[in-house]
Amino acid sequence: MKMDIFVVDAFTDQQFKGNSAAVIPVDNWLTAELMQSIAIENNLSETAFVKQVEGNKYEIRWFSPLTEIDFCGHATLASAFVLFHEFGVKNEIEFITAEVGRLKVVLNQDNEIEMTFPVQMPEPILEIPAQLLLGLSKTPKLVLRNRQAYFAILNSEQDVLDVSYDSAQLKQLAPYDVVVTSTSTQYDFISRYFWPANGGDEDPVTGSIHAGLAPYWADKLNKTDLLAYQASRRGGILKCQVTNQHVIVSGQGVLYLKGTINV
Repeated sequence: MKMDIFVVDAFTDQQFKGNSAAVIPVDNWLTAELMQSIAIENNLSETAFVKQVEGNKYEIRWFSPLTEIDFCGHATLASAFVLFHEFGVKNEIEFITAEVGRLKVVLNQDNEIEMTFPVQMPEPILEIPAQLLLGLSKTPKLVLRNRQAYFAILNSEQDVLDVSYDSAQLKQLAPYDVVVTSTSTQYDFISRYFWPANGGDEDPVTGSIHAGLAPYWADKLNKTDLLAYQASRRGGILKCQVTNQHVIVSGQGVLYLKGTINV
């Protein structure tokens, strides 16, 4: 069986920056085992499979090299990029997901892809896991958590840039990942994201975690429009707009690969 495959660098306008995701449109769902095997073979932080339901409505599933993921922002952007630019879908897409409901995605006038996510505000926790403290070289001044990750609020932008991590310790926090973050001079806030339990060591750009980061910093900075930077080696810029119920995360993408695979 031959299938189309596309690789898109998400949250960037330059090749080899942002976060790469593979996108595979399917007419019928493959088995979870086969989709996982394809994701392992691709060895990217995410492989997205999309299946048209009707019109501009598509089901979407995301797989890291380790497991199926219940919410992925950069692979959603990559999937929308492919549908808009390679399949001629116009204006708006509705992605149907198993865990986070329906995601509205729009191609705006600036050629940016706007994704409407549910607010996933982190909440303070009473007891900080020892594995989190042992797993980070910088001690957070505050730790919160949402359904996806622990949020380690660090003292400064330089701490975020300098922090090192112990994957073996952070892996023990499964099913949760870890994001470190602070305010920034050039941006409203910056972050880095570590996910040894679910995908790899450091994720280049993580769209989904901004459903928690953006409302947290919107509250702290008293503003609803924020510019964020994920300070990985590849790096990525995200525009965020926060409302009472949603976080709109926007970015660009670059097509890196278009081809077929045999399975």
